[in-house]
Amino acid sequence: MSASGPGRLPRRRSRNRQAIRRAAPVRLVTRLVVAQAAAAAAVGLAFSRRHLPSVLITLALVLLLCVLAFLVRSGARGAWLTAVGFESVFFVYGVSRFVAARYVGGTLFALVVAGTLLHPAVARAYSALPGGLSGHERGEVGFADATGETFGEHAAG
Repeated sequence: MSASGPGRLPRRRSRNRQAIRRAAPVRLVTRLVVAQAAAAAAVGLAFSRRHLPSVLITLALVLLLCVLAFLVRSGARGAWLTAVGFESVFFVYGVSRFVAARYVGGTLFALVVAGTLLHPAVARAYSALPGGLSGHERGEVGFADATGETFGEHAAG
């Protein structure tokens, strides 16, 4: 039995609910940007017709989106501003490509990601996390996890 009493379940340490609510939009935007990179690679490389400049532009775009995903994952306000700027430029570029060549590419995905970034809850989450997510919320194992507190046990000491 645990120290909380006989017949009772051991108490779990509850994480700060506000921090979890703030971290959820950050994870959502990160996943959307990664999905955008995958969609841009799939569509861009499939329709490039082995034209070297198109392949290089697509690969550069995918690389930039991967870097943006790592930046957005930090949860910093500057990352949010950079992401909003990049997604708006990507949308304008996509619209210009659509007008010139009737190629949609990732324009709609850029619109979805930009709309998600501009949602008030997401903007609040990025302004509330000035230093980014803590290691435990990013999925890193900390000292508390190594001592067994993951399962509600406390380290003897």
